[in-house]
Amino acid sequence: MLSKPFEKPLHVWVGLGFPRQLNTVVDAYQFAIDWCGNSPEQKAAIRACKAALIGDVDAETARGVFAAFARKKDILVEDGAIPPAVGWAQPSHHQ
Repeated sequence: MLSKPFEKPLHVWVGLGFPRQLNTVVDAYQFAIDWCGNSPEQKAAIRACKAALIGDVDAETARGVFAAFARKKDILVEDGAIPPAVGWAQPSHHQ
């Protein structure tokens, strides 16, 4: 499975308000799989990431679907939402 990079990383809130950077389709896929829940948006994000990994859609299409899922769950970090001093956490646990 080849990791397909995003043109621009996505950032999501995890844990107790720590941001996490997702750089590739694999990152987004793993996050969506690990997320607790079973919403239509989550399922769509998983399907889109799978499709990108096998080459049926491009990485940016999967990124857009994943961003819609993250926005719906209120975990998408919008541009400029994090002060530069916070940095990017890479926790080992997801919500």
